[in-house]
Amino acid sequence: MPRDISEIRGYHAHVYFDPETAETARRLRQEIERRFDIEMGRFHEKPVGPHPRFSYQVAFAPEVFGILIPWLALNRDGLTVFVHADTGADFLDHTSHVVWLGESEELKLSIFNR
Repeated sequence: MPRDISEIRGYHAHVYFDPETAETARRLRQEIERRFDIEMGRFHEKPVGPHPRFSYQVAFAPEVFGILIPWLALNRDGLTVFVHADTGADFLDHTSHVVWLGESEELKLSIFNR
């Protein structure tokens, strides 16, 4: 049975960077905050949770997806962006309900209950 998109409470985009690309990530972050109605997470200069690299989270409502994700596709400046739905099913949200902008990376999925 197909799932209904009403199950999606929101989305998270995680912008990945490393010490060499941190300034690029900061500039992108400022531009995202300036342009979009989003909730910005902390700038983590270490791997956090399932994320294998430094990152920050951009949380946004489903109605923002259609403008933010195409904008990120064009303006990510070589950074990898991991996007996933927030349905409350964390494992599935980080494995099946995902979009990658740039190279995909292996997440640390052992933190989730299946």
